[in-house]
Amino acid sequence: MTSEVNANKPLSKDVKQLAAARLEELSQKAPDVLASMSSEQRYQLEAVLGLSDFVYGQLSRHPQWIPAIVNEVLEDDRCLFYRGILQKKLSEITDIEQAKKTLRNFRNRHMVSIAWRDFLNVGDVKQSLVDLSTLAEVTILVTRDWLFDLLCNRYGTPVNSDGETQKLVIIGMGKLGGGELNFSSDIDLIFAFPEAGFTQGGRKQLDNQQFFTKMGQKLIALLDQVTVDGFVYRVDMRLRPYGDSGPLVFSFNALEHYYQDQGREWERYAMVKGRILGPHCPERTEIIKLLRPFNYRRYIDYTTIDSLRKMKNMISQEVRRRNLIDNIKLGAGGIREIEFIVQHYQLIHGGRQADLRQQGIYASMESIFHQGLMDFNDVVELRNNYTFLRKLENLLQAIDDKQTQTLPEHELDWQRICWSMQMDNEAELRKQLQQVMKSVNEQFKLSIGGEQDGEDHITWAEHLWDEAQSDVGEFVWINQHQKQSEFVSVLYKWRSEVLKRPIGPKGQDKLDKLMPFIIAEVAEHTDPTFVLKPVGKVLEQIVCRTTYLELLYENPGARQQLVRLCAASPWIAEQLAHFPMLLDELIDPVQLYNTTDFEDYTSEAHQYSLRVPEDDMEQQMEAMRQFKLTQQLKIAAADITGVLPITEVSDHLTCLAEAIIAQVVNQAWQQITVRYGKPSYLNNNEKGFAVIGYGKLGGRELGYASDLDLVFLHGNKEDFAQTDGKKPIDCNRFYIKLAQRIIHLFSTRTNSGELYEVDMRLRPSGASGLLVSELESFGRYQQHAKTWEQQSLVRARKVYGDVELGQKFIDIRHQVLTKARHLKALVTDVREMRAKMTEHLLTAKAGEFDLKHSSGGIVDIEFLSQYLVLAYANHNPEVTKWTDNINILSTLSDHEMIESKLVNKLVKSYEFFRNLSHKRSLLSLDNKVASTEEIEYYAEFVQQAFTQFLET
Repeated sequence: MTSEVNANKPLSKDVKQLAAARLEELSQKAPDVLASMSSEQRYQLEAVLGLSDFVYGQLSRHPQWIPAIVNEVLEDDRCLFYRGILQKKLSEITDIEQAKKTLRNFRNRHMVSIAWRDFLNVGDVKQSLVDLSTLAEVTILVTRDWLFDLLCNRYGTPVNSDGETQKLVIIGMGKLGGGELNFSSDIDLIFAFPEAGFTQGGRKQLDNQQFFTKMGQKLIALLDQVTVDGFVYRVDMRLRPYGDSGPLVFSFNALEHYYQDQGREWERYAMVKGRILGPHCPERTEIIKLLRPFNYRRYIDYTTIDSLRKMKNMISQEVRRRNLIDNIKLGAGGIREIEFIVQHYQLIHGGRQADLRQQGIYASMESIFHQGLMDFNDVVELRNNYTFLRKLENLLQAIDDKQTQTLPEHELDWQRICWSMQMDNEAELRKQLQQVMKSVNEQFKLSIGGEQDGEDHITWAEHLWDEAQSDVGEFVWINQHQKQSEFVSVLYKWRSEVLKRPIGPKGQDKLDKLMPFIIAEVAEHTDPTFVLKPVGKVLEQIVCRTTYLELLYENPGARQQLVRLCAASPWIAEQLAHFPMLLDELIDPVQLYNTTDFEDYTSEAHQYSLRVPEDDMEQQMEAMRQFKLTQQLKIAAADITGVLPITEVSDHLTCLAEAIIAQVVNQAWQQITVRYGKPSYLNNNEKGFAVIGYGKLGGRELGYASDLDLVFLHGNKEDFAQTDGKKPIDCNRFYIKLAQRIIHLFSTRTNSGELYEVDMRLRPSGASGLLVSELESFGRYQQHAKTWEQQSLVRARKVYGDVELGQKFIDIRHQVLTKARHLKALVTDVREMRAKMTEHLLTAKAGEFDLKHSSGGIVDIEFLSQYLVLAYANHNPEVTKWTDNINILSTLSDHEMIESKLVNKLVKSYEFFRNLSHKRSLLSLDNKVASTEEIEYYAEFVQQAFTQFLET
């Protein structure tokens, strides 16, 4: 401490003169106290007497405090003792007036200590805010508990219908709730109690509402009333439901009803900092759960921005009206703007990002950075600016314990502030302050926006949207585009249909603001009518959800991405229309087109699931569906814009599916083992379970709408093995329940739809077989399975499961595929199965070609590669290594089982058909296309190859 204090420049002449006079006066009042102090301690005392009228006034009345204050200035854990000190003092008191005196002296005594450290730069402002908040919280709670005991002796103890004691719960709002109280702050409080009931054991019975109302009134008087010793805290109760016109105290039930039915937007902002004072308790948990749905929406909530902007504009108007010059809180770039910046991120994203639900601003800034919502440098700059402004604010208030955020009017106060801020003079401090507030205001405008200039710039698109002035819009449009009449017709038809919906005045206002931007951006495309239709379908689904209209209005990037993606892919438009929460992903184009690395999908899925409680299965299922949808959107966006090569699209979709399978199996395992335990023979981290992927999943060729062909295997060989839980069951039955739970987690439809459609028909014995097979039984079955089942095994691989079990499956698959086969019988079986598929699935008309099922299409290539594996694997087992068609054909070529020239043409044909099919799926079109020369060329070659190898 000594080096820090001595590092300051000497006190100014005026402050030094005042300090010396005050020290002399104090030395005459308490000569013994000062005589025992060292020269360094006297220097500190003299400095702080000159710097703070509040400190001087208190020490003049209570010089006996000085030795203890001097000694405790260096203690970092001083606030830990507040509770014990005050409890001891109040325990000896039963009189209200005596309690008032004790509370005021306690508060002033410790406020002097905090002011002393602030003015002499001992410690940092962040610690001072914590100390000020802790002092206030302890004072409130100890006083509450003392008062509760006093009133219980008089009226009895308040209880609920079950006889359980009810306590007054105090919600600290504003800076008290955030743990960052000013030196001379009001304290904003809300009083509540858990349940209705009556007092028991007193001279006069009261209902709980009456009891806690009396208690609240007396608590306010104990803290707020000005006596000869001053006050403890100015108490502000206006943030409670209904404000000054509402009851002083509310039951939890009444609070819930109010915030569900009548809570206003500004109350949401206020409640972000709302914190139940005191240590963790059941009441605290209950009220947090009660208020959270009001504070934080489950979706990303962009209605916040406009409301915060309006609040800021109202504050700015009030600043101008009251001529509040030099106000470091309410002025442009002041403390309030920093609070709004942080708060707007919390309210927008806090519903989905739990770690943003912080009351303290420093912790909130850190969470904002970790969530990637602000850059590191911006967060550091904002935090430093906040610290600077809060230090200045505290010093302004600590001069005379007055609630002010206005720069000094008198030269003496400027000298005091400059000395403690380590500035040479007023000009230097003003220059630094101006830079800080300019920086804050720039960040505020970037995140929330500045004041509205009140002048609307009317564009042709706005005229076009307004039917009353449609002639102006059409005139401009006619000069720009040839297809203007069709576009205007579609737009007005859409507008008339949308306006029939109950969107309300607020929704209408947002729609009117948004649509001119949409129209202008759609108009930039070659065929604006084509683009307007899918964009319109998305907007139809969100027109009654103001928050999404707000999102698109506030985020030009998101709006542009919406139009761009809808123009490129009606499939994406359908996804956005069905699941509007995907609009959140359009905000950041960099992230939108930055697909997840193949190896990161599993960890990303796990991290996504951690956002919701493990035991909330409904939300866990919803989280996985949202994860799938958002990842699919990123893949599709990168796909259609060429950021992601088409050859990698299926790889990404397959890795995504595998990650989700792993997450679903783990969730199912956790649910089943909680009830039944795990098979007793398993070691730690083993499941004895594997998921086998067939078809497109097995071949790593998934599309956007592909289902999952799955087979479940387990390794239990013991007939009578049981699980080790409280409700043990047979292990075979355990794995059946596990499989049922997995299918349930995949197929249950939530708000975000079905996770994947799961097809289990490829398991042994098909739909009539067991949901999960024992591995060795599966192997025996496959040895005698039908040809089409062994064809399917060509494209089968383990996608999840224990390593040992997976290796055993690979061995079984290899043994089955490398069996010696009678080639003529094999050809007959394959051709018959191909003919059956054509009969049941081919619906192409004359002049059409079904990319998948027509002769010469994708299925012929798949059947050909499967046939070649089954035919040649006995002599060339290397061909069983791969499950995808391209690698299978390449391996056949590498081992000279088929000419490389033929393979190259087959691969080229396969890629041509798959790419065309892929593009049509993005356009929400089926696989039937008009036959062209190019299609006929590839189809004819595939037919020839198929016939060449599968001659009857």
